Amino acid sequence: MRYLWKLYFHLIGWKIRDPFAFNIPKAVIIVAPHTCVDDLFIGLAAKSILRLKTLHFFGKQELFKGLAGVLLRYFGGHPVDRFSNKNMVDQAVDLINNHSEFLLALSPEGTRKKVERLRTGFYYIAKKAKVPIVMVAFDFKNKEIRMEEPFYTTNDEAGDFKKIIDYFGPIQGKYPELSLSHLLSN
Repeated sequence: MRYLWKLYFHLIGWKIRDPFAFNIPKAVIIVAPHTCVDDLFIGLAAKSILRLKTLHFFGKQELFKGLAGVLLRYFGGHPVDRFSNKNMVDQAVDLINNHSEFLLALSPEGTRKKVERLRTGFYYIAKKAKVPIVMVAFDFKNKEIRMEEPFYTTNDEAGDFKKIIDYFGPIQGKYPELSLSHLLSN
């Protein structure tokens, strides 16, 4: 599969810029801006190219029906019921804690629509599981994936979120109007 994903990346003209070695066994990887379904395929390609076998992701349970569900699970997907009373943060923390290696990729927006603020679930998952956050940007303008060094949450939540928004704000998704630039401080 890796060669097919590399061919896909080559055909669409994408590259992975300065990938650091994912030598950490556990982390929450936040991927943004999430503006279209193409993000899934770019992410699956990157997962394969970088040999991130322990990378998992959540998706709305509606996506996990039939053959699509079989394929998504094969590629590391876990269905979630976004309208359930179950605490998703605790479920994610349990998943991370019950594995010796587990990388969880999430969209900090929680949707492909324009958001007025980032969701906080990813942050509390990382904090409760005591794992670092890795920021990964899908830059459609330059057709590249960018990665930042891992960082741990601090006692300054507002400062941590400012750092995240400052990183993702200048990045353009496939649909720039849905990206996060409007969240940058003036």
